[in-house]
Amino acid sequence: MAARSVIALVSVAEVVAKDLADHLDRRGHDVRQARQPWEAETLLSAGGIDIVVVGDEVTQAEGRELLRRYSSQGGGGEDGPDFILICRPRDLVDKVLALELGAADVIESPLNVRELAARIGGLLMRRGRAAGELIVLENATVDLRSAMVMHRSGAEEQLSPGQVALLKLFLASPRKVLTRDDIIAAAPAENADAFDRSIDSRIVRLRRKLDTETITTIRGAGYRFDPPLSRNE
Repeated sequence: MAARSVIALVSVAEVVAKDLADHLDRRGHDVRQARQPWEAETLLSAGGIDIVVVGDEVTQAEGRELLRRYSSQGGGGEDGPDFILICRPRDLVDKVLALELGAADVIESPLNVRELAARIGGLLMRRGRAAGELIVLENATVDLRSAMVMHRSGAEEQLSPGQVALLKLFLASPRKVLTRDDIIAAAPAENADAFDRSIDSRIVRLRRKLDTETITTIRGAGYRFDPPLSRNE
């Protein structure tokens, strides 16, 4: 199993840090926190950090010093972490300076936790770290690696192991009718009740959790997954 990516949160406002840490942890990342810049010095000196998120509670001078000493573009070298700085609105000079000093990204506060997590994911991909297996449906996006359903409303739901197995079966056989026997063999129920009548209930629960119409019932035959059309189709 690949090692978990390590994300450091430095002087990020407590309410944001809690939500962000929970969000990243659910997606399989290891989150470490430093409340003060001097704590960040100890944390970053130990190495092994992939991404550093610096909150706007850090002074401009402290943020620039962290960038100079530890970023992949500064003293940290190729193995150094990438930095994302949170800045206050309209601080254009600070944003430009941060980028010139090697920050990988700058985001204004107040921020959206999911947007920040997406930016972190993009940087991890650039670093060659495993990205989530994202499946985009009509009303939700599914991260198969973390078994998380992210609805457009912002709500999130966890898929059970059996639901992940069932969804993967449909994804592997797009536009193909799967019989009940196919489903029982490839994605067995999570308990002993794997009779035909339980398959209907499993499909209904999966459809409801994904908020999708892409899994259709083919009367007398089974079920079929029809991937949603992309915007270019």
